Amino acid sequence: MKNFTPLKRYFNLLRLDKKDIVQIFSYAIFSGLISLSLPLGIQAIINFIQAGRISVSWIVLVVLVVIGVIFAGILSLMQLRISENLQQKIFIRSSFEFAYRIPKLKFNEIHNSQTSELANRFFDTISIQKGTSKLLIDFSSAFLQIFFGIILLSLYHPFFILFGIFLAILLYLIFKFSYQAGLQSSLKESKSKYKVANWLLELAKNNFSFKNPNHLEFALEKNNSLVTKYLSYREKHFSVIKRQFSQLLIFKALITSSLLLIGGFLVINQQMNIGQFVAAEIIILLVINSVEKIILGLETFYDVLTSVEKIGQITDLELEQDVESSIENNSCFSNLSITLENVDFKFEFENENVLHDINLEINQGERIIIEGENGSGKTTLIRLLSGLLQPTKGHFIINDDTYNKVNINDYRKHFGSILYGESLFEGTILDNITFNQKIENSQLKWALDGVDLTAFIKTLPLGLQTPITSDGKQLSSSNMQKILIARSIINEPRILFFENALDKTDSDTAKKIIEFLLHKDQKWTIIAVSKNAHFKEKCSRVITLSEGKISNDIKKI
Repeated sequence: MKNFTPLKRYFNLLRLDKKDIVQIFSYAIFSGLISLSLPLGIQAIINFIQAGRISVSWIVLVVLVVIGVIFAGILSLMQLRISENLQQKIFIRSSFEFAYRIPKLKFNEIHNSQTSELANRFFDTISIQKGTSKLLIDFSSAFLQIFFGIILLSLYHPFFILFGIFLAILLYLIFKFSYQAGLQSSLKESKSKYKVANWLLELAKNNFSFKNPNHLEFALEKNNSLVTKYLSYREKHFSVIKRQFSQLLIFKALITSSLLLIGGFLVINQQMNIGQFVAAEIIILLVINSVEKIILGLETFYDVLTSVEKIGQITDLELEQDVESSIENNSCFSNLSITLENVDFKFEFENENVLHDINLEINQGERIIIEGENGSGKTTLIRLLSGLLQPTKGHFIINDDTYNKVNINDYRKHFGSILYGESLFEGTILDNITFNQKIENSQLKWALDGVDLTAFIKTLPLGLQTPITSDGKQLSSSNMQKILIARSIINEPRILFFENALDKTDSDTAKKIIEFLLHKDQKWTIIAVSKNAHFKEKCSRVITLSEGKISNDIKKI
């Protein structure tokens, strides 16, 4: 879908609810026909009054006109009900699409992006909801009123056929010469708007830092710069809307004056009677109002296409593929060995390899520390071993089976990890540890005791049911790390990947947790990046990286 235009994306979105849209259009057709019966009824009533005849037929016509108005209102209400169902389905589909895709995005796709900005694009769903409802109901009724109105007018006099042709050409020209400019300016406006929102999120995340008056001044200056860009793009978009509306005003003035003059001329020359003239003017007013509704609705149209395109850019991002495993059962994961053969890794859009010619074999139960200077490739190597990244060159082999043949989800079920950037989410402490999995109390107690978290939990009135906010801001850094470690070990995985997992914990507590993690009774493999001296002392193997290469691989006796 990467080559799809915003309009094509929108049509594909609407195709999912074809049945609902057909119903909306069907009701719009009936409503349009009933609305146009109103001037015909008025025409007949005026003819009765002009002839000086008050009869049952006149009363019946009045009743029929009123019934028509009520029935048109009922049809509009039915349209609103279907439109509401459609809005709900759009919201539900979009929320699950985001919830499914965000965790499965390839690391390379978001390496240089803010995931919060990607998630914020979900709010464009609201623009699609509201805009689609307006477009389907207002645009469908407006176009149908124009179509039926011109057909009805042509029955009064052939001149009105020319009016219909002129109107169609006008709408086409307005749309043709403003569509691209309106869409592009709307996209730029929307992007600049979200940059302002993202900056406000940054201020919220780092509010303590910006309490300093000097820092606050910087925050306001940057906000001013972002808002200025937004206003510039907003003005450019508004100029497109203003030009369209100006064209509409000129059109309304010309059409209204010419039709009144021509209609009066036709009445004077007895080519139309007064009833027909009044009915024709009512129809003309309905048509002109419908044209105005379409022109003014183009801003909504641009907003919807902009939102569809921005969400489409998320759905275009490449996901990790769920390759069907060549392994028939999980018994092969009872012991996990990992082998890297001649592995290189390079980030997309970068010239230099981060890792060079890595050859490594890791067996079940090893306790490994990866060390090296900053920029040596430690983080990249542990992410590659955990399956977050895939080699640019060489082979990643799990239990003598190439990585590409093993379903990544099968592999992930058997390891726990704390990699850079992982944090707590909004929910209870128990949710953050178990992800609502059914865990035996004995297993939970084992994990809490192991990471020295039990005493802290007992001090909380709600215990494990204590709610925490995003990033666990009401917790100490040490307790946050303990919860993350408890999360990683709760299912007794085969491998643990730790990246600076105990750096914010005091040395005595860290030593106690390390003793638990590296105890001989624990069967898991540990692969850790850490500067903790006790971790290095107790591990069975030290791998040293230098400039993306393994410079030392020492196995302790």
